[in-house]
Amino acid sequence: MSQYDVLCIGNAIVDIIAQCNEPFLVENKIIKGAMNLIDAERAELLYSRMGPAIEASGGSAGNTAAGIASFGGRAAFFGKVSSDQLGDIYYHDIRAQGVAFDTKPLAGEPPTARSMIFVTPDGERSMNTYLGACVELGPEDVEEEKAQGAKVTYFEGYLWDPPRAKEAIRLTAQHAHAAGREVSMTLSDAFCVDRYRDEFLDLMRSGIVDIVFANSREIKSLYRTEDFETALNLIRRDCKLAAVTRSEKGSVIVRGDETVPIKAIPVHEIVDTTGAGDLYAAGFLHGYTTGRSLQDCGDLGSLAAGLVIQQIGPRPRQNLKEEARKVGLL
Repeated sequence: MSQYDVLCIGNAIVDIIAQCNEPFLVENKIIKGAMNLIDAERAELLYSRMGPAIEASGGSAGNTAAGIASFGGRAAFFGKVSSDQLGDIYYHDIRAQGVAFDTKPLAGEPPTARSMIFVTPDGERSMNTYLGACVELGPEDVEEEKAQGAKVTYFEGYLWDPPRAKEAIRLTAQHAHAAGREVSMTLSDAFCVDRYRDEFLDLMRSGIVDIVFANSREIKSLYRTEDFETALNLIRRDCKLAAVTRSEKGSVIVRGDETVPIKAIPVHEIVDTTGAGDLYAAGFLHGYTTGRSLQDCGDLGSLAAGLVIQQIGPRPRQNLKEEARKVGLL
């Protein structure tokens, strides 16, 4: 009997989300649609220039864990915060959403990570992240019982930026595979793929990673091609299972020779795309760990992603289990 459905490992980041116009991004040299890593000084500068903002616990894998819990799944999380005000916000927030989070906080410097997220009128989000305490996540933070007790471990590609986190992920994967469990990852963003292309491909080809989540930009970056079908055919050779999102075109799931196209749900208005990929992974993994078909897994992912982009912030306000029941998916 597994203790958890999914163990998520990621950067424990407090999101600070504000709306802005396109000239603001240009004036402040912010790369649109990307996750830009920044230092403490730039974090202070951008914060001082932000308009009214919403603060909430975020981070890619943390969002996925919260989504799984909202579906009624059993989720756990590894991530590092500091013993400060933002760290307290993060701890309270993620636990209140039903996620098991017991990573020991850092005493003192650096402070808890924060990401200034600027949302343009088209709903695109541009993230400016100060990693702070996240970089201190290491092998000593791996809880063996959780690693062996989760059906699937899921980690974010962003964790390849802080060096010791790589060791933590490899150790967790060892525990998971020793217990007959599976390991999954998200490629996170195209710039992240550019930084770690060879390492990501090695994780897949060596069997450390069984399941890969990506969007169309990331998968094309991974294989250095502008042709989506070419990239799709390459990834089906490199990993056991891949789910690739395509915004309004839905998503495609591939496993060996199997190809499952998934439709996007109708969306009234795109407000903020923050967390879309994270919530897609939450829906998919909830379906996967409860033994559902790939079609159902994809439809649950589409539902969660479609709901979260119609609001500000990366954590759905609706109860995802209830929403899935309304449309006959659960």
